[in-house]
Amino acid sequence: MDAFDGLPDPIVVDILDKVGDVKTLLRCTSLSKRFYSLVPQSESLFLRLDQVVTTESPPDSPVSNFIKSLCKPFHGLFSLFNKPAKPTPITNLSPVIPSKILSRFDRIKNLDVELPGGDVSLEKGAAVKWKAEFGKTLKTCVVVAFRSASTVSSTSDGESNAEFVTGLQTRVEWTINALMAASTRHHLMSRVVKEHKEMERLVMHERGGEGTLVMKSEGLKELRKAARDQEVEERVEKKQRSVVPSVRMSMRHAPSLKLKSGICLESATLVIVRPSQEYSDVGDDELATEAFAGSCMYGEAVAALLKRNKNTIDMNSF
Repeated sequence: MDAFDGLPDPIVVDILDKVGDVKTLLRCTSLSKRFYSLVPQSESLFLRLDQVVTTESPPDSPVSNFIKSLCKPFHGLFSLFNKPAKPTPITNLSPVIPSKILSRFDRIKNLDVELPGGDVSLEKGAAVKWKAEFGKTLKTCVVVAFRSASTVSSTSDGESNAEFVTGLQTRVEWTINALMAASTRHHLMSRVVKEHKEMERLVMHERGGEGTLVMKSEGLKELRKAARDQEVEERVEKKQRSVVPSVRMSMRHAPSLKLKSGICLESATLVIVRPSQEYSDVGDDELATEAFAGSCMYGEAVAALLKRNKNTIDMNSF
């Protein structure tokens, strides 16, 4: 018997929790009968999902349709939104896949999932980052985006009416794409959440850092207890993502935003999304600040954009 064999089971399980990586842990089950019995007791796991399928949007793109039909205050602007969107790469994994991968584990409490990303179709130089929290449906989503970053700013901080309308189209597209990406991830892990009832925390993030989905303990319980709705389930099955409820978007933007570092962000945008039902913007500043607290450039951009005037747009469920 070696020194490792003399370790108590709880200490071995704690070591396995430090390993975390699901692929490595599953390989460990073949080492010995002891590992075979102890690996399923791991409580903190890291799961990397790599499969991505590229699908093309139909000629009448979802983004174009959403902008036309859901954004109530801007009916007169929609004649400008008729160009079809480019094909958008989306993560196209069935909820059955992560469920099967994690079926060997009995006591998952903390789960981190990494995805390839690339859901949001962007022009060259543009960037979109988002962080969303879900329960049985969307609770909040914060989106920060810009068209380009450089060390040279535009000469004017203003914009013409035409530039405002064109910029509005882009900002709404960024937000809708972020919400679609978040709801796709929520649907992907819904089966895992319901099967692993001891789970207390779920975080999904993209390898490039574009988006993060968070489900806390109360949100996980809410999803497990949610009553079945046949109509909603049919919509989810058809779209392969969770239904986004009617929301209100609080939008702030700057045609050109110069940061302390000297970087200038063109068409810098901050959008805070909450469900329309029982809507309140109390705590919006703290929500946005916390969402990007660990990112210097994005955190600084958020702080600057929070000082700008905000516009609100109501959007129907989709």
